[in-house]
Amino acid sequence: MQQTVKVVGIGGSPRPSSTAEQALRAVLAQAGRLGADVSLISGAELVLPLYDPRAEIRSLQAHRLISEVASADGVVLASPAYHGSISGLVKNALDYLEELRDDERPYLSERAVACLAVAQGWQGAVSTLSALRGVTHALRGWPVPLGVALNSAVAGFTADGQCDDPYIQSQLTDMAAQVMEFARSRKAAQALTVSSGAGRAH
Repeated sequence: MQQTVKVVGIGGSPRPSSTAEQALRAVLAQAGRLGADVSLISGAELVLPLYDPRAEIRSLQAHRLISEVASADGVVLASPAYHGSISGLVKNALDYLEELRDDERPYLSERAVACLAVAQGWQGAVSTLSALRGVTHALRGWPVPLGVALNSAVAGFTADGQCDDPYIQSQLTDMAAQVMEFARSRKAAQALTVSSGAGRAH
């Protein structure tokens, strides 16, 4: 029996239905169609206090973010380009993953991570995508091979949540499939390891 895969999406901007959020939702929707249990942290939920590792009390939103990532098999990160890099809002959310440093799977360890960036121009989108992938590596995640840079000056989203650029939509679809493939392979390998260990114990 195939195990359920959990995929959490993080990103967008405080503006509801921003292009980055719509792109994020498109990836999550495809992951859902492929059988994932999906959740989204975007919009107002991203507005967190500036991360302070010394703080003893965390907001409910911060607790949810940390909990969702801790239980996830795959993560989708989406950021608008702010001055050629990750927005402060998204970067601050990722800073909260420091709370997982002592977890069984620290930071983004053992998780497939899809990265997508949005800007009104290719230069900002590409540089922001590169920054997201760099942060993913720093947090020990496994970036899927395909990253998506979306130029909002030439592409947007229809009312049904599809990108109006067929090529970008196909990239978002393929990226979701890569997250699912990696996450399922990882869970299957873990289950095999546990099963083999139990067999040797007998």
